[in-house]
Amino acid sequence: MIKFDHHRKARIGLPESVFCEPKSAAMVDEIIAQLTKNTGHPTLFTRLDEAKYAALDPALAARMDYHPLSRTAYLNGVHHDEGPGRIVIITAGTSDLPVAWEALRTLEHLGLQGTLIPDVGVAGIWRLEERLEEINAHEVIIAVAGMDGAMISVIGGLTSRPVIGVPTSVGYGVSAQGTTALNSMLTSCSPGVVVVNIDNGYGAACAASRVLRGVRHVPE
Repeated sequence: MIKFDHHRKARIGLPESVFCEPKSAAMVDEIIAQLTKNTGHPTLFTRLDEAKYAALDPALAARMDYHPLSRTAYLNGVHHDEGPGRIVIITAGTSDLPVAWEALRTLEHLGLQGTLIPDVGVAGIWRLEERLEEINAHEVIIAVAGMDGAMISVIGGLTSRPVIGVPTSVGYGVSAQGTTALNSMLTSCSPGVVVVNIDNGYGAACAASRVLRGVRHVPE
């Protein structure tokens, strides 16, 4: 039996989303049908790969705004009440784009403005340096990187903005599906950077939303 947490946004400022990876297409169909019939709440679906999306009931799938690279879908539109918060997502390489797009789509679903700046990793550090002024024009930085995850230490040493690191499962051999990047980010010598789990663009976007709400609603 599916029990939706429709009051989550009122409690924590973040609406419930649907994690599709462990669910069958039939289960996702049931969730879409219930959300469409009973609530009309804007809902984000994550980790919905192309094969599973193709296996959905066509009539239900047609109700969704699907983005294959990020493996996300919107049902019943997006939220519009968060405000114009400026969040930038930077990636070390283009291989990190699926995770970055998950973060960007999550921000859009939350009603927040996100900017994507890809391919500014440390292998060509001049690329980061020439975009630094643009990056610093934002309130929160989400840094997405695989392999050694070194970009978070570099950007953490160049900006005063809050930095949220997202290790990705990109890399050869001992990168171990993102474990090396995760450990590298967790042991960063740049003070004050924070890190979410491997490939968790969704979680990084939610963390950025919490940061913005906390800054804006500090009691005087």
